Amino acid sequence: MTRARTLACPASLKGVLSARDAAAALAEGLREWSDVDELPVADGGEGTLDALHAALGGDWRTYDVHDAFGRPRSARALWRDRGVAVEAAEVIPLDPARLDPVNASSRGLGELIAAFETPNEILVGLGGTANVDGGAGMLEVLGELPARTLVACDVDVPLLDAVRVFAAQKGATPEQLPRLEARMAPLAAYADLPGAGAAGGLGAAFASLGAELRPGAPMILDLLGLDTSAYDLVVTGEGTVDATTVRGKAPGEVARRCRDAGVRCVVFGGRVTQPVPGVETVALSGDPGRAQADLAELGRRLARS
Repeated sequence: MTRARTLACPASLKGVLSARDAAAALAEGLREWSDVDELPVADGGEGTLDALHAALGGDWRTYDVHDAFGRPRSARALWRDRGVAVEAAEVIPLDPARLDPVNASSRGLGELIAAFETPNEILVGLGGTANVDGGAGMLEVLGELPARTLVACDVDVPLLDAVRVFAAQKGATPEQLPRLEARMAPLAAYADLPGAGAAGGLGAAFASLGAELRPGAPMILDLLGLDTSAYDLVVTGEGTVDATTVRGKAPGEVARRCRDAGVRCVVFGGRVTQPVPGVETVALSGDPGRAQADLAELGRRLARS
């Protein structure tokens, strides 16, 4: 009897499992009844560099910068030939232990890019950052881009959604929202640009420097070589599945490609607040300590459905 072909292609479960570890846990269960390929995915946010390195290789270089609160931090960049990829979440990550968007700055990302010596092209992944500063910190130290720059935005939202949709997730109180919204005013010319609101308004800041904003998930998945049509079942997911999953997140783009290809897709979430339309959406236990076991069990359970 021919075994099914399955693909485990999750994004990271932020603060719980990397995309690679999540793919391995899924594959453990799927492998009991199918032939499995693993392809960790990302959309510009956390885990983008690791996904690109796993699929494409390249050389890591480390730079001394500062995090969102001015603390020294080492950040990686991935070089291939003379092109370089960076991830904002490597430099100014959202830290659940300090949710303080009023004082968080994007300056460290500017420090990183300013340190590059004559790259041919820069790929910047945006998402998963602590800041809601409209890129003001970055622009203090980066007056121009050192090379053609492509920006992979993890969400396709306009500028003010950096405040209205995402600031609360970064710790903003209702009283702080007007102050944060005022920070976006210098970038008003880019307010309606899709992706402008990514990473606390960094999308608009990069656009002001002449960078090209692109939807992160399609861009990164194309670089990874994702072809859902080769499989009988594709399993993807992330830590929280909600309305933003289909607004530019990698699992939402995987699900869309599966629908277009007529391939069964299952989307999991450690927590699910809004299912992904048109595909099966499964909530895990929600216990971070059980995440690996939950994913392995999901892989086994799918054989019975």
